Amino acid sequence: MSPGRGDEVARVGAAVSTVVEQVFATVARVRDAALRSLEREGTPSAALLPAGTRELLHEPGQLAVGLGLVVAPRPEAGLPLRLEWWQVDPGDGSSRALEPDLRPTSLGYYDYTAAEWFDVPRRTGRRHVVGPHVDVHGTGRYLLTLTEPVGAGRRFAGVAGADVPVRRFETHLLRTLGPLPAPFVLVNDEQRVVLSTAPRCLVGSLLPPDAGAPGEGARIPGVPWRLLLVHGGRLPVG
Repeated sequence: MSPGRGDEVARVGAAVSTVVEQVFATVARVRDAALRSLEREGTPSAALLPAGTRELLHEPGQLAVGLGLVVAPRPEAGLPLRLEWWQVDPGDGSSRALEPDLRPTSLGYYDYTAAEWFDVPRRTGRRHVVGPHVDVHGTGRYLLTLTEPVGAGRRFAGVAGADVPVRRFETHLLRTLGPLPAPFVLVNDEQRVVLSTAPRCLVGSLLPPDAGAPGEGARIPGVPWRLLLVHGGRLPVG
């Protein structure tokens, strides 16, 4: 007997949540490593993450291709912008440190404090997901960036995070789900397609104007995403 529409929404939604939590489990390990250093060292004037943190990128089944800590600057204490972030080289699979231009006097100055993946966890104290967005500082791929705040007492010390290619997330999710009776689309709060098995809805594009009112579909717990099932070529069905 075929499952009902509600059952299918619940099944796909649960699978999406499982994959999201898998990535956040890695983010939590980065956060915990930073917190241990903060408890030992106090003010983050030196590197907070142990060198071995980058090895998380090479663990079996790892979805992230980039991870690390983005430190909250404290100009009054002489602490500038700083990232402790590693990326996997798509060519040879090695990991390397990301080194954007953080000099305020430079034309290529990168002020990450205004970026959504940094600003939302800082303001809300909650984890966040941004994307899909193009990895302009790396491989040019579509990425999802998952971050959560790192706090030392009441002080915001920065965010821990991970970058996951949309294609890798999709492949892992579809392998988990197995056969699907209907295509589906995941959209974020901007009505932008995060992931899609429907030919009409391409990843990174906005949902077609005739696809229904914003807010329709089933919410995915813990992330700003909604799930829409496609039946008879029409959206949305949540």
